[in-house]
Formats: sequence, C-alpha cells, structure tokens
Amino acid sequence: MKTRTSSLDQSPLARLLRRSTEIDAHELPVVIAALVLLFAVFCGYFAVRPVRETVGTILGRERVQNLFVITWITSIGVVMLYATLVARIRRSVLLPAIYGAVALLFIVIGAMLHADPRNSAASAVFYVTISVLNLFIVSVFWSFMLEILSKEQTQRLFGVIAVGGTAGALVGPVLTDRLVRHIGNSGVLDMGAALFVLAIVCQMSLMRQRAALPTAASNAAEDRPVGAANPFSGMMLVLRSRYLLGIALFMVLLSAVTTFLYLDQLDIVKRTFSDLAHRTQIFSRIDYTVQSLTIALQFFLTGRVAKRFGVGTLLTVVPVLMVAGFLGLAVAGSFAVLVVVMIVRRVGEYAFVRPGREMLYSVVDTETKYKAKSFNDVPVYRGGDALAAQLQGLLQHQGFSAAALAGLGAVLAALWGITGWRLGRQVR
Repeated sequence: MKTRTSSLDQSPLARLLRRSTEIDAHELPVVIAALVLLFAVFCGYFAVRPVRETVGTILGRERVQNLFVITWITSIGVVMLYATLVARIRRSVLLPAIYGAVALLFIVIGAMLHADPRNSAASAVFYVTISVLNLFIVSVFWSFMLEILSKEQTQRLFGVIAVGGTAGALVGPVLTDRLVRHIGNSGVLDMGAALFVLAIVCQMSLMRQRAALPTAASNAAEDRPVGAANPFSGMMLVLRSRYLLGIALFMVLLSAVTTFLYLDQLDIVKRTFSDLAHRTQIFSRIDYTVQSLTIALQFFLTGRVAKRFGVGTLLTVVPVLMVAGFLGLAVAGSFAVLVVVMIVRRVGEYAFVRPGREMLYSVVDTETKYKAKSFNDVPVYRGGDALAAQLQGLLQHQGFSAAALAGLGAVLAALWGITGWRLGRQVR
C-alpha cells in the first residue's frame, strides 16, 4: 500500500493537485479516484446534454414548459424510490447499479431516436428522464463524498474534486461537437452509455480507496443501508429542519433564475439555426466554453475562497452578479448580453455555487446526506423549474415585456443571494 501511494504521490496529476490546494499524502488516492469518477459522470452527461437541448428545440417552448411539471413529478418518484433503496441495499451495490441503469437508459433512448430522429414521444421521454437524472446522479456522488470526508476536508478538497466534473463537462461536448455529424444523436447517446460504464468501474475503485482515509474520517463510511425504508423520509427530514428548509429555498431560487434564462435560450437558438445537428454543435460549443473558463477557478480559487472567506462567499457571489446581469438584460436585451449573462451564471455555478451548496451538508448526519440532500437536489430543484416556467409563461400571456421579466429575474437573484448569505452564517 505504501509503495502504491508513493508512486501515486509522484505522478504528474498528484503534483498538480498538491500545488492547487493542501492535500495530504493519504488523501491523494481518494481525491484522484473521486476526480476520475466525477469526470466519467459529467463527461457522459454533458456528451448527451446537447442532444437534450436539440430535443427541446424540436418540442418547442410551450411543450418544454409543460414538461418541467412532468419532470418535477417524475423526480419526486425517483427520489422516493431512492430513499427506499438506500435503506435496504449496501452502497457498494446500489451506487454502481445506478450508473448502470443510466447507461441502459441511454442505449434504449438512442435506439428510439435512431429509428425516428423527430419522434416527439421519444423526445419527450428523453427530455424528462435526462432532466431528472442529471441532478440525481450528481447528488448521489456528492452524498458519498460527504459521507467519507470530514467538514474540514470538504472545504479543502471539494473544489479540486469538482475539477474532475468540469473536465468531463469540457471533454463531453467537445466529443459531441466533433462526432455528432458522423454518428448522429443516437450515436452520441451510445457514447454517453459507455462513459457511465466507466463510472461503474471508478465507483468500485473509490469504494476500495476510502480505506486510505484516517479512521476518524471513515468511521461513518461503513457499507450498510441508511435509516428506515420510508420513501417519504427525505421529505420529512427537510420539513423538520429550518436549516434544510433554508437549503430548499436556496435551490428553488437557483432553479428559478436558471429557468428564466434557459427558456430565452431555446427561442433564440431555434430562430437562428434550422439544422438539428448544427443546433447540437452550438449547444456543445457553449458547454465547452463555459467549462474551459470554470476549470482554472476550481483548481486554484474555490478551495482557497471557501477556506479563507467561508461557504457563504461561494453562495452569494453569483447571485449578486446575476442581479447585475438581469438589470443589463432589462436595459439592453440583446443576444450578446444574454450570452454573457448565461456564461457568467454557469461558470459561477460550477466554480462556486455547486461546491458551496455541497459543503452545506458537511455538518449533518449520514441519513440526511443521502435522503434529505437528494430530496432538495432533485424534486425541490425541479419544482423550482416547474414553478418558474409556468410563472414566466403566465406573465408572457398577460403581456409582460422582456424587460419586465428581466426585472423579476433580478428580484429572484437578490432573494437567492440573501438566502445563500444566511446559510453561510448558519453552517459556520
């Protein structure tokens, strides 16, 4: 074990990690295994994400608004099932099985779209399922990392581990951009399935590597079911805690701000590009532009900001910028301004908000990390999506202008920032 750890410590990746933040030698195996696992998950998801966006342009804005409601309902069912399974099945079996189920889903949907690329039923099923799974699988990953790392370790290491996700989110859309004209959207889904098979291997490796952590940090990581097999347990944990309800409000406001921008994006791309493969390429290029800007911040800034200024800073920087961004859209709602606001929001979310919101769960027990966290991450988030989409559609039908909607977005962003600041004070 010492020889393996020593050789790992001398690898180029290990040296880069040691320069980026404070990582002890015994933490390196876990950090590298987690980083590669998150790379595989994000690469697989972001490879197929442009296909979801293209499907959204086929379905149209109004149908997508309605699908947000279906997505929210589906997410509730998925999280209830997960709360039951995590109380009955060991994580060494359950977590790889989840990634395997995602791979199988991609293969089936890919076959359906290969038979008919404009199949509206298959497109709707794919849009809903991928919109649920993208939040769920990431929540599962961070739940496991919160279980095996201490609060102090999460502040030092989560920013670096998140780099694996950003690198995957960069590589995935690049692969799609280069390959989609040759393999089609169905082939992209098959590629995503292969990457989730890789995630299974990585998860099994991480389960072994956690033994490298000190006993104090890994006592809670015993491989056993968590809590009672109650499908409503995650929801009940949230409802009983003001702290968890605060996180739920933070997630609703985050998703509302995101949805306001997302629906505008669908309209603009649909008007501008008629070819489906070209649309997929455009979404791919937006994705890897965002990830390129994010990766350096996560490597060298996220951990240092969290350690020096606290989690609250990670949770409030982006909402403040979004207030300014929405006000800019209200004054000059051009395509260029929209693109800038979208990029700032997404870069800020990946580099600051996402690691910060995961750190909020470092002070709770194991059952809360799995059940309450997945409830807040998936149905609460998707509920915010559904609410924001329906609200925006209603206001548009009532004759609200784009500037008025942007002003409402600024108000939501301000409330989002206030909620993040208060949560940062509580977690301290």
